[in-house]
Amino acid sequence: MRHARRTVLAALACALVLLAGVAGCKGGTPTSSSSVAPFVPAAAPSSAEPSPSPSPSPSVSPSASPSPSRRPSAPPTSRKPTAPSTSRPPQTTATGHGPAGSQSVTGNTTVALTFDDGPDPDTTPRLLALLRQYHVKATFCLIGYRARDYPDLVRQIVADGHTLCNHSWQHLTNLGSAYDATYQTNDLTHTNQVMQSAAPGAQVPWFRAPGGNFTPGLVSVASSLSMGSLYWSVDPRDWDNATYGTGASMRNHIVSVVESQVRPGSIILSHDRKEHPDTIPAYEILLPWLLARYQLVAL
Repeated sequence: MRHARRTVLAALACALVLLAGVAGCKGGTPTSSSSVAPFVPAAAPSSAEPSPSPSPSPSVSPSASPSPSRRPSAPPTSRKPTAPSTSRPPQTTATGHGPAGSQSVTGNTTVALTFDDGPDPDTTPRLLALLRQYHVKATFCLIGYRARDYPDLVRQIVADGHTLCNHSWQHLTNLGSAYDATYQTNDLTHTNQVMQSAAPGAQVPWFRAPGGNFTPGLVSVASSLSMGSLYWSVDPRDWDNATYGTGASMRNHIVSVVESQVRPGSIILSHDRKEHPDTIPAYEILLPWLLARYQLVAL
């Protein structure tokens, strides 16, 4: 009996020892298979700003030339033309001694007075009255849009027996060099139409290029419209106030140039605009002086 009890106690002790060993195997530190991720340090930001790659300078490609306006849809009625071109009309023969064969002398012993850039409501009536006083006829080179704006003055010029001259629609000084024959023809034709509408039946036998900038092509266009090209041989520069001043200074300059340069056959250039107020006082002196020496004619 005692032996049996010892046997049972020994078995129980052994079982207790086994149980303690199993519990020891399941404890301990977690393994690397744990769900906690390892710490990875973030990369330090660079202290230097990234140097931007330089943007290339834009290549300037030349803008395309505007296509020639060969058929303007309407006569030029604004100061700004639509499309310059480079085509040229066929040339014709001109026999004058001015640029591109334009006429710079009367061809005889007479002297011609020409007045550009009118009509002007301030100066034209005064100039007409002065010419009327001395029974002198002159040639008036009119700008188209101004003739449109002052048709009564165009009528008065014609009624007083003066000659009309086409000075283009809007005084584009590069009309002969930068615009094609169609544009030039349209410009000159419309200017003639406006003047002849103001003074029905009036003839326009002459064309004067703005700035005197005649080209063979422009002379040809004028010729196709039955107009001669009119230049000059005496230019007192009555418009150049920056050089010759105003008032008595300009008046005396105009008188001096005309008296010293006029010859038989001269064509004298002057201007009919309020911006050039000293021209009329100069001609108050010049007209009697010229009449004592020359026959003054309208071309």
